[in-house]
Amino acid sequence: MTGEKRDWPLYEVFVRGKRGLNHVHVGSLHAADDRMALTHARDLYTRRNEGVSIWVVRSEHIAASTRDEKDPFFAPSADKVYRHPTFYDIPDDVPHI
Repeated sequence: MTGEKRDWPLYEVFVRGKRGLNHVHVGSLHAADDRMALTHARDLYTRRNEGVSIWVVRSEHIAASTRDEKDPFFAPSADKVYRHPTFYDIPDDVPHI
């Protein structure tokens, strides 16, 4: 039956806390549409007024690497030493590095 809760898509919920710099996955929920997903996410995951921003994403739209492809998938990053801050000094007054 269309419209029943079991037919609603699954959403992944990400919340940015008041003291946080990034969104963190906090859980999943079912909702009929994006607006309902945001409303339910607000009610479920920020009950203590701890969030400043919420993202909801349909689970079907998330692409992820698998555990089996871990080594070959991430191997190309090992030869990019310039991505690691080992060649220069970071000043003490630079936050969040």
